[in-house]
Amino acid sequence: MTTSSPRRAGYWLQLALTLAVCAFMTVPVVLSVLAGLTNNIFVGLSSGLTTRWLVEVWALYRNTIFLSLGIALACLACTLVIGVPAAYYMALRRNRVTRLIEELLMLPVALPGLATALGLILLYGSFQGLRTSWVFILIGHVLFTLPFMVRAVLAILSAIDIRTLEDAAASLGASRLQRFFTVVLPNCRQGILAGALMVVTLSVGEFNLTWMLHTPTTQTLPVGLADSYASMRLEIGSAYTIVFFVMIIPLLVFMQALSALGARARRHAPDAAAEAAALPTLSPDTRPAAETRHA
Repeated sequence: MTTSSPRRAGYWLQLALTLAVCAFMTVPVVLSVLAGLTNNIFVGLSSGLTTRWLVEVWALYRNTIFLSLGIALACLACTLVIGVPAAYYMALRRNRVTRLIEELLMLPVALPGLATALGLILLYGSFQGLRTSWVFILIGHVLFTLPFMVRAVLAILSAIDIRTLEDAAASLGASRLQRFFTVVLPNCRQGILAGALMVVTLSVGEFNLTWMLHTPTTQTLPVGLADSYASMRLEIGSAYTIVFFVMIIPLLVFMQALSALGARARRHAPDAAAEAAALPTLSPDTRPAAETRHA
C-alpha cells in the first residue's frame, strides 16, 4: 500500500505535467483558429461565427498556397536526388573527408536564415531572371533542408551495415547502379520517409530565409501569413492560419501513414523469411499440409 501510493502520485504528476504542456502548445492555436471564424475578434464568439474571412484569404492569397506547396515538393525532389546518393557515399566511405562534408552540410542550419539568404543574394543577386523567380527561393530551401535528408538516410545506412550488403550483392554480379536501386534504397526506405517528412514541413514553414529571398510575386505561405497579420484585420491573419493548417496537416498525416506502413512491412519481413526458410526442411509428406495451413 505504501509502495503503490508514491507510484500513483508519480503517475498523476506526470499526467498533469503532460496535460499542462499540451495545453501550453495547443491553446494558442485553438484561439487563433477561433479568431479566424468569428465576426469580430474583439467581441468574441458572441459576435457569431463566419467563414467570410476564409473566403477573403483564399481570394487574396491562394497563389501563395500553391506556390508554397510547389516549392516544398520541388525541394523534396531535389533533396532526394542529391541527399540520398550523398548519404550512400558517406556511409560507404567513413573517413575525415566525409565527416568534413557532413559538417559543412550542417552550416546552413547552424547559421541564421537571414545570413544564408544574404549570401545567396550577394552570389546570385546579379542574375535578374533568377532573383525574381521562385527557383531562387527553392535554392535557399534546398540548402536549408538538405542536411536533414542526409542525416536521416545516413543514420539508417550506418545502422544496417550497408557495406556488408553491398559486398554480398557485388559477389552475385550486381553493378553499382543495381546495388543502389535494389539493395540500398529498399533498406533505407524508413530514413528516406523520415527525411522527406522533415524536408516538406521545414520548406512549407520556413520564414526567415524566404522573407529575404522573396519578391512581391513569389510570396510563400509564411510570408503571406506575416503580411496578412501586418496589413489586414486580425481575423484575416487568423483565417490564413486555418488555411495553413488545412493545407499542411493532410500532407503530414499522409507521410506519417507511409512511414508507419514501411515500419510494419519491415517488422513482418523477418517473420515471413523465417517461415519460408522453414518450409523446405519438412518432409515431402508433411510439406503440402504445412503449406495449406500457412495459406
